[in-house]
Amino acid sequence: MHDSTDIGPESPQHIPHEKSGHDCCGLRAASRVHREHDDPGHADLSCCTVAPAMAPASVSGSQQTGRNIRTPIRIMQMDCPTEETLIRKKLGAMKSVKSLEFNLMQRVLTVEHTPGSLDAILDAIRSLGFTPDLPGPAGKPDAAAVESEKAWRPLALAGAAAVASEAASWSGASAWLCAILAIAAVLTCGMSTYKKGWVALSNGNLNINALMSIAVTGALVLQQWPEAAMVMVLFTVAELIEARALDRARHAIQGLMQLTPAKATVRQADGTWADVDAKTVQIGAVVRIKPGERIGLDGIVTSGRSAVNQAPITGESLPVDKTVGDTVFAGTINESGSLEFTVTTVAGNTALARIIHAVEQAQGAKAPTQRFVDRFARVYTPAVFAIALAAALVPPLFLDASWGEWIYKALVLLVIACPCALVISTPVTIVSGLAAAARKGILIKGGAYLEEGRKLAWLALDKTGTITHGKPVQTDYEELSGLGHARNRRIAAGLAARSDHPVSQSIARAAENDRVKLFPIDEFEAIPGRGVRGVVEGRSYSLGNHRLAEEAGLCSPSIEQRIDALEREGKTVVTLSDDREVLALYAVADTVKETSREAIGQLHGLGIRTAMLTGDNPHTAETIARKVGIDEVRGNQLPEDKFKAIEDLGANGAVVGMAGDGINDAPALARANIGFAMGAMGTGTAIETADVALMDDDLRKIPAFVRLSKATHVILVQNIALALGIKAIFLTLTLGGMGTMWMAVFADVGASLLVVGNGLRLLRK
Repeated sequence: MHDSTDIGPESPQHIPHEKSGHDCCGLRAASRVHREHDDPGHADLSCCTVAPAMAPASVSGSQQTGRNIRTPIRIMQMDCPTEETLIRKKLGAMKSVKSLEFNLMQRVLTVEHTPGSLDAILDAIRSLGFTPDLPGPAGKPDAAAVESEKAWRPLALAGAAAVASEAASWSGASAWLCAILAIAAVLTCGMSTYKKGWVALSNGNLNINALMSIAVTGALVLQQWPEAAMVMVLFTVAELIEARALDRARHAIQGLMQLTPAKATVRQADGTWADVDAKTVQIGAVVRIKPGERIGLDGIVTSGRSAVNQAPITGESLPVDKTVGDTVFAGTINESGSLEFTVTTVAGNTALARIIHAVEQAQGAKAPTQRFVDRFARVYTPAVFAIALAAALVPPLFLDASWGEWIYKALVLLVIACPCALVISTPVTIVSGLAAAARKGILIKGGAYLEEGRKLAWLALDKTGTITHGKPVQTDYEELSGLGHARNRRIAAGLAARSDHPVSQSIARAAENDRVKLFPIDEFEAIPGRGVRGVVEGRSYSLGNHRLAEEAGLCSPSIEQRIDALEREGKTVVTLSDDREVLALYAVADTVKETSREAIGQLHGLGIRTAMLTGDNPHTAETIARKVGIDEVRGNQLPEDKFKAIEDLGANGAVVGMAGDGINDAPALARANIGFAMGAMGTGTAIETADVALMDDDLRKIPAFVRLSKATHVILVQNIALALGIKAIFLTLTLGGMGTMWMAVFADVGASLLVVGNGLRLLRK
């Protein structure tokens, strides 16, 4: 429920979604693409939860943004649009406030304001009856959590007084005794409701606290003593129960925060080992992990061999073998041998920390269904309030009906008017879906993508690193010039070693294995979509794909024939050439991941068609596509070609997804409705830029994401139907003379509990 409102004229209303990538032939080049997602404005809504919660770990202190300051403020009483509306109206009128961002699920308000105005902002929040708190050390107990425990004590006394008032009424005791017991119950547990209701009314807002205050006061005026007491007690009890249920959704992702140990065993300067606070460990430190211990930081193994359980991060069911040179991640479990690793990131920037931060940000983004519900609720509450007012006035004035009877019905309608169940039905469901996905290693960057996934009609996939392992090996070498095999290999390996594309790296690895001495390269240059170029001993050489040699006019019929033969075997051909001729051909082959064919089959079972977009030649692409069952293949694809291919696939309004390596194929990933980053674990760029980041290289997570999206949609529809259906039933009963105030409370809070419980079912999927 993240809603950003811009008050100052210079504040942008949209934050661009950035992706970066490299060329698809072999050699990386920088590009940046922006995509924007609308998040319409807020709605004046009502809700009824006052649950305490721990502050998110990712919340930090104030940050300078140009001339202004952005300050996160934790407000434990702020967890639904009721409080948001009051705060927005109050702070929105202050000239020092430039923008407001509400994350209601985490109870954090981020204010962009002018320097020196923070105290005035905090005072304004306090004037609304809220307690603002600037986030401090993680793990610090919240005062609101303590208050929650204390709230049950007076509630028990109020409940006893309400039951006694009811019993006195049934036994025919004095009306004064019933009244005293009822008033005592209301005052014991209802003062907080009255206080919040008065603040809302004084600020021109009708929320559940205002409606309940009016309804209970009206019941007391009508001398419905036991009912007034029971309604206030039931409302308070249900409010606390609902708060506990909502906390399960609010903190679904926070279980990940407990995955990293507080201490790490670090090698000291004198060679000894000491347990130190993991948050103080710096990059470059050496950490030792014993069998059975949980890894506290990201790093690269420098000594030892072990199997590591990475399920908390990737959802992988089997442990992954780790040895020297492999990467380990915070939150994973060392199962067998002892390991030593060099720390590569500080505690606050590990892959796990970035996952937690990304999911918390995703929790703040409103999904389409949620925005629709917000708009609907903004109309619903005034409409039912108008019906209640009409019910109180029209029958007595024009139909000679009893004032007491119809005022009582109007009070019941006021309770029914709260759209709490409807409002919370969507964020609870969406957050539960996001948390369930994160636990399986699927990082979804917002509810909009979670909802959109069920509509996926096409999935385009890059080949290297997505369908295949992305670690091809050199299989063939053919000498075409008189320079000699040794000299050509030294030149090719020198060029390939400067590139980080898997095809180039395979040539470099083969040379390294054969202990080939590399030529030094001068004036190195990447050629987007083609290859690389460099100068060796004053002469220019190029290493790249078939297109590079063809465009240079260096391909003869015999060379074309040989390249074609290799490509028909499913191999990728790389040419080494100077400015006069092609000197040598290198062929490399990649292997298909074991899970790719299964994943494609699952996608087809879900009615999703697949397309491969690759910079490799068509023959290689078709060979790989046949192995895994791809529907459509496009080879020799430059970044702009992939962008156009995504446009073509979505030409008829079809929802198109694109799966790549997260920092590759940026234009296509940006153009697709949903961009999937493969193997994003530990890759900060991928986590920051992907719509959906798969924390390992398993394509089967994409059909799992689609199934989760479908399940989420079903529960969203169920929740909306439950919330509106129950309201409609009790609205009809009340107008028909069969509804009572306590029934209305049960209908309101009962519906809220139903939709919360239904939404939490996603956590078990």
